[in-house]
Amino acid sequence: MFSPRNLAKKFSPVARPKPPAAGTDWPTPLYSVFNRPRLSLGRIGPLEVRLARNFTEVRKAQRLRYEVFYEEMSAIADAQTLASRRDADPFDVFCDHMLVIDHSSLKRNKLGRLKPEIVGTYRLLRQDVADRHGGFYTAAEYDIQPLIDANPDKRFLELGRSCVLKPYRTKKTVELLWHGIWSYVLLHKIDVMLGCASIEGTDPDRMASTLSFLHHNARAPEEWRASALPDRYVEMNRIPKENLDSKAALKALPPLIKGYLRLGASIGDGAVVDHQFNTTDVLIIMPVSELNTRYVNYYGADASRYSS
Repeated sequence: MFSPRNLAKKFSPVARPKPPAAGTDWPTPLYSVFNRPRLSLGRIGPLEVRLARNFTEVRKAQRLRYEVFYEEMSAIADAQTLASRRDADPFDVFCDHMLVIDHSSLKRNKLGRLKPEIVGTYRLLRQDVADRHGGFYTAAEYDIQPLIDANPDKRFLELGRSCVLKPYRTKKTVELLWHGIWSYVLLHKIDVMLGCASIEGTDPDRMASTLSFLHHNARAPEEWRASALPDRYVEMNRIPKENLDSKAALKALPPLIKGYLRLGASIGDGAVVDHQFNTTDVLIIMPVSELNTRYVNYYGADASRYSS
């Protein structure tokens, strides 16, 4: 009961949210709105996509993130993260957590009850919630506020902390996650999605062709462009376009970034090295009006393809 690991689990973030400041209200977490046993954002066979309904499920998503980011991808854990074996930060309290659940894979919880396994997760932060609680996570790497201020009539949504267990990194799982995000976008009338996507490694010279490919072929138009913060800015234009092997560079892109590009996303100005997570990040910007119509039609204008 009093081991360092159990104490860290008990007192680390997302055990319970702190009370709001005097005169303010909590935004209603969406998982309370969706807290109905059968309500789902989509399903393919035994795989279901929905939002976390309670903090127990958020903790499970954090443990999944730890397994992928720290055990598989070699992120650097501080003492609390190592003890709790959860990837957690203060943003988790305010975000919605999208989950992919495998109903054919049951695991026993601490009470001995069999529960379906959480195999994928995405963290979603709406602008109205971010505004109440200090802004977006992305703002620690990119100067996104001028972009938000220039579009006061648009609702922004931050995507982050995307991960899927290795055996489930299939087209079916990715499709289900994106179906869930599309359902969420429609539900909240989101106009723009943004967030950081990661390339493994912290040496920009080793990924010169990848960064240059994104700079030359996917850079956001001026009206949608945001730059890395000056003290974190890493130049992406490292190889002239005429000297670039675009085919090899495209092949080397992480699947998540390739998926964003297929959806119609563009890339911000400059990369950012994240030494804690052993990655180099790029900014993804996706105005909903610019999404590839092929994919919108595929999932359904009303997100009906995998609805259940």
